[in-house]
Amino acid sequence: MPDKVIKSDDEWKKQLTTEQYLVTRKKVTEPPFMGKYHNYKGDGIYRCVNCGNELFSSDDKFDSGTGWPSYYMPISEDSVELVPDSDGVRVEALCKRCGAHLGHMFDDGPEPTGLRYCMNSVALDFTEKDS
Repeated sequence: MPDKVIKSDDEWKKQLTTEQYLVTRKKVTEPPFMGKYHNYKGDGIYRCVNCGNELFSSDDKFDSGTGWPSYYMPISEDSVELVPDSDGVRVEALCKRCGAHLGHMFDDGPEPTGLRYCMNSVALDFTEKDS
């Protein structure tokens, strides 16, 4: 795994848009069906908007009907860290490299994992696969 990325709150504010900062650093949730990737069909890799860490493959994306991009597994063990959410009910998904809030993981996804990683589009960047 690449080295951990640690920055001050002021450094994150300078690097990110206001919406990116609020979602990834302050754990705000973007509105459903509004994010640029909720219905996106590109072929490639979704990365952390904060640090570029590879998070999800388009091969593992599915339409959950929730209004947020959803995946049934991360791209590797070095991608996503799961921690109990502050609400005590949900499981929060964080970028394992920089700690950015990405969204939440639920156990109502499709096979082969039965999991649904429900992500905020604003927390992601997309890189097309090389042709």
